[in-house]
Amino acid sequence: MKDRVKSAIILIALTAVCMPWAITRILYFGLAGALCAYEYSKNVEKLNARCTLWVMIVYLAVQAALAYFHTGLFTYVVCFVFCLYLSLFSGVIHKRVSGIGALYTLAGMNYPCVLFGIIMVIAVSDIWWQTLLTACLATWGCDSAALFGGMMFGKHKLAPHVSPKKTIEGALCGVLSSLLTGWIAWLILGLSTPVPLRLCLFTAFLASVMGQIGDLAESLLKRMIGVKDFSNLIPGHGGVFDRADSLLFSIPTVYLCFLLFGI
Repeated sequence: MKDRVKSAIILIALTAVCMPWAITRILYFGLAGALCAYEYSKNVEKLNARCTLWVMIVYLAVQAALAYFHTGLFTYVVCFVFCLYLSLFSGVIHKRVSGIGALYTLAGMNYPCVLFGIIMVIAVSDIWWQTLLTACLATWGCDSAALFGGMMFGKHKLAPHVSPKKTIEGALCGVLSSLLTGWIAWLILGLSTPVPLRLCLFTAFLASVMGQIGDLAESLLKRMIGVKDFSNLIPGHGGVFDRADSLLFSIPTVYLCFLLFGI
């Protein structure tokens, strides 16, 4: 627990330092995406397959540049399609990659790389801090409430074949926490921009639901590979992928809600 708290403090401090400037935000999420891609690639080797890591890194690097220069949607699509071609072609030119490795590279391109590409675009949008703040509050609040709710009330397993410790009761406690986190987000956002309370509550609710789905999605990968954590890079927390799983789903969800309903 002591290592977990120390790591959390360092992560929060690093995040706070990187958030004020667009270039540091992009570098922050780009590096996080590259580390997740690396962790994914190394763990896939346990399935007797070999990903083409450099294709995923190239995709993230190009997406970072496109986000920084605010290029249009067409360029993002071109970058993605080109890297899909590279993923498949890597199976042709690298004997150790072969067909199964090319397919795992395609999977890694979509999850986590595409999601990090989307987050880099969000990080330079007009509502970047509102999105990140709401998503983090909803996700972290949901994680804490689900943990303690499961410990106190958990009786019925949520998805035992994916994550044996998660319970329905814990998940419900996590979702209910969105009432509090949505209200807190409304108070903070209201200091600069008038935001309807119902929008913050609804957005926090969706973010908490999608964050739990993201957590289960990553647990599914770990169950398939047969590992507890993707790495031990962050003491007490596992790998970068283990910390980013929920936010990869909740951040785009919050941004979409704010974009559709306007703030």
